[in-house]
Amino acid sequence: MSEASQPTRIRIEPLEPALAERAQDWARRLGLPLEGEADFALQLGEQGLQLVDLGPQAPGPVRVDFVEGAAAHRRLYGGGSGQMIAKAVGVQSGVRPVVLDATAGLGRDAFVLATLGCEMTLIERQPLIAALLEDGLARARSDLEVGLIAARMRLLVGDAIALMNAWGGEPPQVIYLDPMFPHRDKSALVKKEMRLFRPLVGNDLDAPALLEAALVLASHRVVVKRPRKAPIIDGPKPGYALEGKSSRYDIYPLKKLSV
Repeated sequence: MSEASQPTRIRIEPLEPALAERAQDWARRLGLPLEGEADFALQLGEQGLQLVDLGPQAPGPVRVDFVEGAAAHRRLYGGGSGQMIAKAVGVQSGVRPVVLDATAGLGRDAFVLATLGCEMTLIERQPLIAALLEDGLARARSDLEVGLIAARMRLLVGDAIALMNAWGGEPPQVIYLDPMFPHRDKSALVKKEMRLFRPLVGNDLDAPALLEAALVLASHRVVVKRPRKAPIIDGPKPGYALEGKSSRYDIYPLKKLSV
């Protein structure tokens, strides 16, 4: 479970009167008020949902956008199957693994893999982050260019360990884990998101149990993304690792991926 913290007050806010009814739907789904004192606001505007810290000197709002911005730039210029994440999950000529991203967050890594042709299942346990992700996926599916990519991404909301332990049907070939960690990529975007989400999520204290469940379920490999200098997760040692400037992918091979 995530690190314990003081209760965080959150409200839903429509940014336009015409969106009041949809905001009420989100309030009902998430069990959140539409008014009152709050530390955070989940705001619904014409561009979709965004999460805002209402405190002084807070970072700007965070939303999921797979159509424009950083996601579009990486989709067009990110290096394709030569990217380290693609190599880590086993993307190769004629091979596009079926992947479960069990710590989906805002879906950035899952979108990269879906762009490359992988069928993705995403699990996110924090309801507000899952709401942002659901909203971003819905908007992406209605886009002419990105719709086919977003159609490869299926979102599940809940505890990843419980969902993996009760998995029905064909197991994913690859399970991808990126547990929350005290230090991360130092880019301004990631720092803003970490500052916003830390009070809601905390650090993942169940990463060893997450890895254990993943190793039982995955048919071919488990991949764990870590900050480059972070220790490995407690448990079995990875077979090998791929290391970049700020991140490292610890790879636990179970069976060879082939065409």
